Amino acid sequence: MDGEFGGNLKQQLKKLFDESLKLTVSDEHGLEPLVAASDAKFRKLGDYQCNNVMGIWSILKPKCSQFNGAPALGQAIVSNLPTSELVKSCSVTGPGFINVVLSAEYMAKSIENMLINGIDTWAPTTSVKRVVVDFCSPNIAKEMHVGHLRSTIIGDTIARMLEYSKVEVLRRNHVGDWGTQFGMLIEYLFEELPGSDNEVVTTIGELQLLYRKSKRKFDHDPVFKEKAQHAVVRLQSGDPVYVKTWAKICEISRTEANKVLQRLQVKLEEKGESFYKPYIGNMIEELNNKGLVQESDGARVIFIKDFKTPLMLVKSDGGFTYSTTDMAALWYRLNEEKAEWIIYVTDAGQKEHFDLFFKAARKAGWLPDNDKTYPKVNHVDFGLVSGEDKKRFRTRAADVVRLIDLLDEAKTRSKAALIERGKDKEWTLEELDQTAEAVGYGALKFADLKNNRSTNYTFSFDQMLCDKGKTAVYLLYAHARICSIIRKSGKDMNELKNTGKIALDHVEERALGLHLLQFSETVEEASTKLLPHLLCEYLYELSEHFSKFYSNCQVNGSTEETSRLLLCEATAIVMRKCFHVLGITPVYKL
Repeated sequence: MDGEFGGNLKQQLKKLFDESLKLTVSDEHGLEPLVAASDAKFRKLGDYQCNNVMGIWSILKPKCSQFNGAPALGQAIVSNLPTSELVKSCSVTGPGFINVVLSAEYMAKSIENMLINGIDTWAPTTSVKRVVVDFCSPNIAKEMHVGHLRSTIIGDTIARMLEYSKVEVLRRNHVGDWGTQFGMLIEYLFEELPGSDNEVVTTIGELQLLYRKSKRKFDHDPVFKEKAQHAVVRLQSGDPVYVKTWAKICEISRTEANKVLQRLQVKLEEKGESFYKPYIGNMIEELNNKGLVQESDGARVIFIKDFKTPLMLVKSDGGFTYSTTDMAALWYRLNEEKAEWIIYVTDAGQKEHFDLFFKAARKAGWLPDNDKTYPKVNHVDFGLVSGEDKKRFRTRAADVVRLIDLLDEAKTRSKAALIERGKDKEWTLEELDQTAEAVGYGALKFADLKNNRSTNYTFSFDQMLCDKGKTAVYLLYAHARICSIIRKSGKDMNELKNTGKIALDHVEERALGLHLLQFSETVEEASTKLLPHLLCEYLYELSEHFSKFYSNCQVNGSTEETSRLLLCEATAIVMRKCFHVLGITPVYKL
């Protein structure tokens, strides 16, 4: 451990305690120390705690007489802890809590190492090599709206966290391009615009209007409904006339969705339901050969214990369902793409579907029986976005809010705030526009990501664009202020990185240094638990630590200027990496 100055303190401490446990109770196997950053009330005792000594003692007590209680076991573990530059001291308190005080010198060297070798040296390590993140997934023939916001930015952030952890991420846009709505829409086009070759439909707005009309007819005209259902089967069986119209609809929808995704800086590879059509036949045959497929009222289904509704693979009319393509996609991702972890990001309303789907895959033997062993699957669900009236977020006309309108409004309001501060007189029009976009879009993303994804949240432009509190605006201001401090010093930071040294002597210097070093474990926890809000909390706390440091520790012109400028630079670098992982563009002056 000595001489290594990686960023993941928790991981390094766990290795030390693992070694100590093996020495302390060599006859026992499978015991694991739980190491965590100390809560605020224990921070005076140490920076980290090993807090499961009592649990370990309860396992050892019936068969081990060498310790007379958890505190004695804790003392033995401390005595056997390997010598390390990382640890300054340890103490055992209460019923066996082991408190660890870290070495300020070690922390300083670790930050210096990151400044010289880059923030990627703090990237978490993981055993997973390839992950599929299935997110965004707008419906074809419909504009992206506020309902797609959460899936898109939560999925993008999860993908970015894993990519930072050196995982190969296959970003999948599993668009709904093969279901009932297509039979409905195509049949309506054929009836209402016969012989036009559908060239009259060129925009997403026209498609949406036709979709609403076709849906009304589908719901109220039984003859049309039957025709539409037959149209789906003809499309899914590859009828060239239907496929040609379908391709046109997909092209219009894709072009429109890409405009929004580009503005959000979200990269995706589209592999919609239709992509998996060639794999459906063999997939069903494999499940049938395993004795899992049964007939039910003319349909082919898989019955799953504890579920009233079976998983339907083939409808009675021969058509396929979402479950069919989900099963085919999973088979493809496991067998062709060799993914070890497949993450589906959708709203909480689809929980039952994923529970049924995952259990069917386990019954087929595609996945292990437990959710700890790879390959594994996770449904990342999220709550609803409501308006300030606490109802589902809609326009005054009760329409679903278009995502592109949200982005426009965020940028417009951000620009107005900058102009109010006179920035239009200081900056070029291009600088004003780029900053308004970075702040507006960043505010929109952070306002969503800072919430635990499983909860609902209230959408408010006023709150998200506020320059105080836990907002992107406040954080971007904090970053710009750090950049200003560094600029005013007039120092060459590249030279300082290579020649300067950091000292963490002041209490606020040490607190800031410790928080910087907790970046790696925070990303690891957020990506393992699939909870982006943990990174948002970390970023906000980092800005608060920096504010206390700057208020109490003079930087420019002080005798500690070099050390403190390096701490400023380290903070700015970590903030920028947080922004990058959250999909937010940093600004350097505000």
